[in-house]
Amino acid sequence: MDEQDPKEDLIDTIFRNGTITTVGILLAFSLGFITHWAANPIPWQLHHLLAVVPILIGIALQMRALSMLLDTSCLQRRIYKRANRVFLTGLILTACGVGLAIMLDVFEMAGTSALPGGY
Repeated sequence: MDEQDPKEDLIDTIFRNGTITTVGILLAFSLGFITHWAANPIPWQLHHLLAVVPILIGIALQMRALSMLLDTSCLQRRIYKRANRVFLTGLILTACGVGLAIMLDVFEMAGTSALPGGY
């Protein structure tokens, strides 16, 4: 009687649906940020890659997580948890890249300020 019920390893579809919604919304915000930043009037420099690379890797991981969650096999707890880990990794990378992008833009604007001392 050590056999486990196969349904015991499944998650409720309500969790999956909520997660898909969350991942989709945050992925859209991430894509919107990189699109907006790409259209920024400040000329791109090589050092901007410090921010762009983690953002793009993060977005790719978020897309991978969404792909995993859209597959019905993600109703299995182990696959669902893996998709969540992939998404959170992508979200953290994207957030770090966004933080770097903001810092780079602030430093860029501070360096070109008309005030004495660059402030």
